[in-house]
Amino acid sequence: MPPAAAIARGRPGAAGEPCRGAVTAEFAVALPAVLLLLVLLLAGSAAGVTQLRLEEAARAGARALARGDDAAAVDGIVRRLAGNSAASAVASDGEWLSVTVSGRVPGAVGALLPWTLSARAWARGESSGPSGAARVPRTGNFQLQGPAA
Repeated sequence: MPPAAAIARGRPGAAGEPCRGAVTAEFAVALPAVLLLLVLLLAGSAAGVTQLRLEEAARAGARALARGDDAAAVDGIVRRLAGNSAASAVASDGEWLSVTVSGRVPGAVGALLPWTLSARAWARGESSGPSGAARVPRTGNFQLQGPAA
């Protein structure tokens, strides 16, 4: 046997021999990266769905508060829409009412990380007299009063 052939025989994959175990090693290296990517995608999806639920609950709570419901009724609406773990806070700034809803991201990643999301919705409270209808909100969104000229 020539010396070059003997050296080639000692190396895996040389002189047409198959590389045994190379695919297994590459798979073992790539699998944790793929699993980490999958976990991050699932955690991001869970956070997105949770944020949408919190926003919808805040809007529904603000509408109920503007209709004249009390804070306990608003809390019930928020918990029904956002889940039992959601917390709500009601605030009033003159005729503007706000509902802030906060909750944690569910799942294993949400349990490991202190990932709390929140959403706030504002609504103008209904007033009983004409003086409340003539007020202009402080946000700069003006309403026409009376018939248009």
